Amino acid sequence: MPTLQTGLIYALAALAEIAGCFSFWAWLRLDKSAWWVAPGMVSLAIFAWLLTLVDTSAAGRAFAAYGGVYIAASLIWLWSVEGARPDRWDVIGAAICLVGAGLILVGPGRSA
Repeated sequence: MPTLQTGLIYALAALAEIAGCFSFWAWLRLDKSAWWVAPGMVSLAIFAWLLTLVDTSAAGRAFAAYGGVYIAASLIWLWSVEGARPDRWDVIGAAICLVGAGLILVGPGRSA
């Protein structure tokens, strides 16, 4: 699977996971209706399905590499949805995680 396609899958998975988790956050922490949970559960199911599309022989490797993307996407969510701008330490930390995710995916002998 081309790296660009894997990146797109991870980006969509991150959006689905963060949206699903945020629905629970909104219900339990922001006093929104419990109806927020239903679309959140659908979103979390889509997230899980998307990760199965990553071309790797081991689920754990797909999940580990996804972790770096999730961290970066969470900071984008923080800024775009919650209105809190990430600081330089957030950005540096996310960059380090993305480099690590790339190494996990495309290191020697990797198929993705």
